[in-house]
Amino acid sequence: MRIITWNVNGVRAVMKKGFFEFISKSNPDLLCIQESKAHPDQVEPELLNPFGRQSAWSSSHRPGYSGTLTYFRMPPKSISRGIGVKKFDCEGRFVITEHDDFLLYNVYFPNGGSREERHLFKQDFLARFKDHLSEQLENGREVILVGDYNVAPQEIDVYDPVKLSKESGFLPEEREWFKQLLSTGFVDVFRHFHPNEKFRYTWWNYLDQGRAGNRGWRIDHICVSKGLIGRVKSCDILEDVTGSDHCPVICELDR
Repeated sequence: MRIITWNVNGVRAVMKKGFFEFISKSNPDLLCIQESKAHPDQVEPELLNPFGRQSAWSSSHRPGYSGTLTYFRMPPKSISRGIGVKKFDCEGRFVITEHDDFLLYNVYFPNGGSREERHLFKQDFLARFKDHLSEQLENGREVILVGDYNVAPQEIDVYDPVKLSKESGFLPEEREWFKQLLSTGFVDVFRHFHPNEKFRYTWWNYLDQGRAGNRGWRIDHICVSKGLIGRVKSCDILEDVTGSDHCPVICELDR
């Protein structure tokens, strides 16, 4: 089973930048998109069912903002679009699909960098979402959590840890949150297979042409509950895929 997560920074924009070619070539069973920035009734028909896949959309009440989208070959048992917290759910940050033996969370975590209000919003999101995930694990569910976490967990996950130490996404409390997430029973799959690799990033700032100099951050992740890690065969970052300021992350699991 092949799972890919990608923040596309606008699904209508990336459609014109090789999106369908990427799907055809990578052939994912589950493709999780963040920052779709669209409602399904606003897009071309081929974005609803590319290559025969079905899709589940969660769109923000605010036009052109946020949004998550999951494509799947086989219909899931159930689809939900939130965790029961209105201020998070109304921003289109979740598509949660139930499969035979796991829950797949496709999540676009908030960015807390714009102002203090959004920083506090993000910290509340992180705390309440971790509690939600802990409850799922306590209930015996296996979970795959993918998306743009907007958190770089380790110093090797950013191009300049000293310079960026006070930036949203690399704050001490956010890195501590990621550690606590792992301690509740998750595995950072990329680091499981590539524990010491440096200069592997998933996002580069357009404004300072970060991609050209590989001045990036690893903030897009695939984490799985520990009961699934034995099924994971590989995980990698697809840095060569363009079309967004983020690149995809891919994970292969035995069925």
